Amino acid sequence: MMPIVVVVADCGEEMIVRKVGGSPEVKLHLENLGIVPGGLVTLINVNDGSVILKVKESRIALNKDMAMKIMV
Repeated sequence: MMPIVVVVADCGEEMIVRKVGGSPEVKLHLENLGIVPGGLVTLINVNDGSVILKVKESRIALNKDMAMKIMV
């Protein structure tokens, strides 16, 4: 299990979210975006730590600090 930011994965690779860390507010925010443990996310792009994910049918951009809370 490691943060999605440091995963060596090909763009377009689907991954299972294992854990979401952070404060209760951060967890709620990510949950509202559809990022929940057991859910699927697709890595679209990583650029200097920023991440673009496909969650269900939406694309979501997260900064490095927020992305470090998502464990896959």
